[in-house]
Amino acid sequence: MKLARCEYFSTGVFWAVVDVAQDQVTPISGDFKDWAPAVAAGRGISSVRFAGPSLPLSKVRLLPPIEPINRVVVAGANYAKHLVEFGLQAPAQPVAFLKAYGALIGANDPIRFPPLTEELDHEVELVAVIGTEEIDLENPLACVLGYTVGNDVSARDLQRSGPAGIGMDLFAAKSQDQTTGLGPWIVTKDEFPEGSPRLRLTLKVNGEVRQDGSTGEMTWDVGQLIRFVQQRSSFASGDVLFTGSPAGVGMGTGLFLKEGDVVEASVEGIGTLRNVVSKKNRA
Repeated sequence: MKLARCEYFSTGVFWAVVDVAQDQVTPISGDFKDWAPAVAAGRGISSVRFAGPSLPLSKVRLLPPIEPINRVVVAGANYAKHLVEFGLQAPAQPVAFLKAYGALIGANDPIRFPPLTEELDHEVELVAVIGTEEIDLENPLACVLGYTVGNDVSARDLQRSGPAGIGMDLFAAKSQDQTTGLGPWIVTKDEFPEGSPRLRLTLKVNGEVRQDGSTGEMTWDVGQLIRFVQQRSSFASGDVLFTGSPAGVGMGTGLFLKEGDVVEASVEGIGTLRNVVSKKNRA
């Protein structure tokens, strides 16, 4: 089942079940927290009540599939080949931080080119969506509603600008307004084999493949990342977890994003984000 957060001019913002083949979305009744735990528990489409007639998928705007009240957690340094691009050794434990909600854009929205950076970079990622309030550390995947696609766009020059002895400025690098793609929808976990998904990730810029990897290359799988974060700061239903990016980013290749670039981030079995880089903002 595909679940999207949508906007339609006469309906406002709503969650919906998506049928791509029929080009339609059917609005769901109630808040995310009303139905997400049951879907995460595997009860399927019977867990949701519909709020009205279907609308054309092609006519709605696909928003990031997360409510403004929820947190965006990002796990980094989770692919060994990606670390080589940065000249770093593998850490002894996962690395995680928060991204501002305002950094998010939908599946077809423009990527804002921030004024402070000259090195705008891309990172395709599998993103886990938390569906329950309770997290079982012995079975962390039980809390997962499903998975979506992320493009953790980063300002690399700002990332390196942290004062000596303090470290990287991840806030400046990762939370620039309207830069990070998330979507196009959540595919519920029952669509995948049990366990942490092993899916192909690709990212293209103007049709050229820049990243091509697999979530099977992750150092820490989805369950291990959830457990790590939960032990430090509790998840809530609706939070999302970026799980890291494979090799091929601009920091390693020297090919950073430019005005007008068409960026397509895809995860096998989920979908594609297609975002165009805007002209550089001057303020």
